[in-house]
Amino acid sequence: MKALFVAGTGTDLGKTHVACALLKAARSRGLRVDAFKPVVSGFDPDAPETSDPARLAAAIGRPNGWGEVSPRRYRAPLAPNLAARLEGDMLTMSDLIADCRTWLQGRDADFALVEGAGGVMSPMTDDATNLDLMTALDLPVLLVAGSYLGTASHVLTAVEVLQARGLTVAAIVVSESLDAPELDQTVDMLRAFERRTPIVVAPRDSDWNAAPLADLLMA
Repeated sequence: MKALFVAGTGTDLGKTHVACALLKAARSRGLRVDAFKPVVSGFDPDAPETSDPARLAAAIGRPNGWGEVSPRRYRAPLAPNLAARLEGDMLTMSDLIADCRTWLQGRDADFALVEGAGGVMSPMTDDATNLDLMTALDLPVLLVAGSYLGTASHVLTAVEVLQARGLTVAAIVVSESLDAPELDQTVDMLRAFERRTPIVVAPRDSDWNAAPLADLLMA
């Protein structure tokens, strides 16, 4: 099974948009796909269909499977550890790692994605970040960034941090930010500084075809 960790250089940049498009592209090739988001905050149980877990569940062909996609769900739109505390729960990195490993070991899939929450260094628990979870799982990373002014610094910093932990950055996806500088110019600038990692453009379009990204990642 091919598995990747979908990480962001920050929050609300399009991780789920990219993940869903990639899963759909893999399914169109006849591949069995699956997705897991170990923890989500800002989840409204009265409208689950609007959530990232529901979008991922739809992308893998199980529209009612959002509970399996994200087993730890919290209402408050805060860092997961803070959102969990408001509901009398405490997240630990050992539990999140165990959740992910159990899920990965139990997959009957050709292609699977684990999606983080927030950015590379966003806190997940009171004493650990997304980076700690990625390091423990040791999956290749699909790094999603925006196209806003300043994204180059965020991308290059994230790549350095990930590689310093011994992680492989499989590809960088620049997801189009609204009211941001010219997308192609942003990508050209990034390619001038990061020549080792493939960089792909993701228009903020629900019909975006991620087939070229799928080809790259599955080669």
